[in-house]
Amino acid sequence: MAQLPVGIRFITSFSRDQWYRAFIFMLTFLLYASFHLSRKPISIVKGELHKQCTAGDEPEPRFGGPSISTRHGPTHWLPDNETDCGWAPFDKNNYQQLLGALDYSFLCAYAIGMYLSGIIGERLPIRYYLTFGMLASGAFTALFGLGYFYNIHSLGFYVVTQIINGLVQTTGWPSVVTCLSNWFGKGRRGLIMGIWNSHTSVGNILGSLIAGYWVSTCWGLSFVVPGAIVAAMGIVCFLFLIEHPKDIKCSSTLPTHSKISENGINRFRLQKQTTHTEKNVPLDPELQCLLLSDGKSSLHPSHIVVLPGDCSGSMAAISFTGALRIPGVIEFSLCLLFAKLVSYTFLFWLPLYITNVDHLDAKQAGELSTLFDVGGIFGGILAGVISDRLEKRASTCGLMLLLAAPTLYIFSSVSKMGLEATIAMLLLSGALVSGPYALITTAVSADLGTHKSLKGNSHALSTVTAIIDGTGSVGAALGPLLAGLISPSGWSNVFYMLMFADACALLFLIRLIHKELSCPGPAAGIQAPLKEH
Repeated sequence: MAQLPVGIRFITSFSRDQWYRAFIFMLTFLLYASFHLSRKPISIVKGELHKQCTAGDEPEPRFGGPSISTRHGPTHWLPDNETDCGWAPFDKNNYQQLLGALDYSFLCAYAIGMYLSGIIGERLPIRYYLTFGMLASGAFTALFGLGYFYNIHSLGFYVVTQIINGLVQTTGWPSVVTCLSNWFGKGRRGLIMGIWNSHTSVGNILGSLIAGYWVSTCWGLSFVVPGAIVAAMGIVCFLFLIEHPKDIKCSSTLPTHSKISENGINRFRLQKQTTHTEKNVPLDPELQCLLLSDGKSSLHPSHIVVLPGDCSGSMAAISFTGALRIPGVIEFSLCLLFAKLVSYTFLFWLPLYITNVDHLDAKQAGELSTLFDVGGIFGGILAGVISDRLEKRASTCGLMLLLAAPTLYIFSSVSKMGLEATIAMLLLSGALVSGPYALITTAVSADLGTHKSLKGNSHALSTVTAIIDGTGSVGAALGPLLAGLISPSGWSNVFYMLMFADACALLFLIRLIHKELSCPGPAAGIQAPLKEH
């Protein structure tokens, strides 16, 4: 018999479950990357909405022809409030406050909506809920860009568009985290989710490049194109997303050889020999798959007791206050508030900072700002690997936060020395700022959402994820707002604010770090393993 081709041997070397798991990993990665892709254009377009005017340009508006910002757009007569300084109403001296209002309106709505999103999401089918959110988000992202084509200069139009977009985007995070956690167990969760969470940086990079391509010629397309991409991915979500492995009769965790294993559905614990009647009870096929990769258990079925989980749906969804009582939820939520404040300040204001400090145009600044997200990819993966190896989530976050504060101070000083110094500090700052943020929003949220105190109720995962990310989004709203208010007094003061926020994030983890260091074992502050009897 002829030998199978190498490609076919490679395909058949993986099981059906592994292929489905890899497919869900990539699909959820791309779905949430498209969300972040649609958030980035506003930071790139800021340099075009307000331009640095010369003294002779500022006082007088021009009539009778297109402005610089609309030179390649539709031909129209300029209104009284449009000048070469940018796009009205952002061409005034208070432009930083107006641009900050756009960020604040989006992020405030996102923070408020996130608390409700998790509660709603765990009561609705994830696929339908996420599809609706992506289609709506694509529509309102594109609507912002249509303001360019229809010559809209009303601040209220842009603010309302941002508010609604922020609300519908809250459907994304609880949905994808819950779906991914359904498919992957606790083993190597930090590494798996660290790699998966790079979708944030990948989306930011793609959003920067797409928005930067049109920013100087037709900034409306910087929003319309990402909006179309998000909507298209919403259709892909509707057609292909599988919410739970049980829907296609797959195992819900990675096969493991360990003596103790736990997934979101059932928990297995080594016990003493059971009665003779229990010996004859056949082992569940899913359990057999989980014990060993080849499905052949080296343990006798009588050594295992199956504790019922919630796969039957008998357990009610957890309440908001019940989720807050899970140990570690409050501490990590408050830590994320300040960590996300720092991250989103960079997300929304970094291109404008580079434009002002390094004197680059909007397109070049947008491209250069992607290096911060490149650093964020490595930071998220590094945080996951370290936390898996040490089995200490809080300590890993604390270490990176401790290093981030002085790094930000160095960044504020070194970035004025030239482009090369800016590139190096962007990579380093991105890694240290994004590492804790990535770890808390993924592996930590999943750990807390399947905490032992829940007794197998996996319905809590969406609510816990929404509480943590919702609290973090309060900081995400405050960061850009404070940057807009503080930046007129100097960019150095913005960096001092960011360093103070990092210190506050570290402060809220002190109790959990102390508990992890004083109690040897895996992530003492989050999740204790089942004990062997």
